[in-house]
Amino acid sequence: MARLNPKSKLPLYHQLYEIMRADILGGKYQPGDLVPAESELIGSYRVSRTTVRQVLDLLVREGLVYRQRGRGSFVSHRGLEEGLVRIVSFTEDMKRRNFAPGTRVLSAELLPAPPEIAEKLEVPSGEEIVHIRRLRLADGEPLSVEDSHLVHRLFPGILGRATLTASLQDAARDYGIHWSSAKQTIRAVEASAELARLLSVSARSALLYIERVSYSENQAPAEFLRIHYRGDRYSLYADLQG
Repeated sequence: MARLNPKSKLPLYHQLYEIMRADILGGKYQPGDLVPAESELIGSYRVSRTTVRQVLDLLVREGLVYRQRGRGSFVSHRGLEEGLVRIVSFTEDMKRRNFAPGTRVLSAELLPAPPEIAEKLEVPSGEEIVHIRRLRLADGEPLSVEDSHLVHRLFPGILGRATLTASLQDAARDYGIHWSSAKQTIRAVEASAELARLLSVSARSALLYIERVSYSENQAPAEFLRIHYRGDRYSLYADLQG
């Protein structure tokens, strides 16, 4: 085990940070592994709890470690890129990357469409819509919170189906609806207290926020989707032609 040098010009927290960073990047700790507990690090390196927490904060900010409340700190999976050239479901995307996709349904309900959502779906304000809120995970790590809004008359009975934890894009095909195109906007936002809790990040952490309207083959809006991605885990890219 590497040791800290109290005579070094580098502060102890920085020395420990470099050791743990090298261990993670070098493969000593694999994605999903539990990082040694604070008490273990304090005893092994003979440093204060403040020093250990400072190191873990740095690793979290760098995206190498994430925290789960009540469980501890874990090694993050490598950063994920999402392309902007085709519509890919979360489930399909995670399987393609060799991650086990997971979904936790946070809420699922029927409600009258608020004016701003009715406008996106091109339906009268107050028309019945389906709202499904889901936490999406990869190998058990929370990555995004999705709010899907569907026109209920196009998806009758969908709340009673077992597909809410799977791809809604696949479920739509059972109703004869195929996503043919989409329009989306992207911006950076700060994590609210609720989103921070769900995504296991600090409050006011940077998130990528996407609003997307997906269209069926007859160019009618089929879904209005709001997604909050963890900013330390996702990046977006596009191939551009000159």
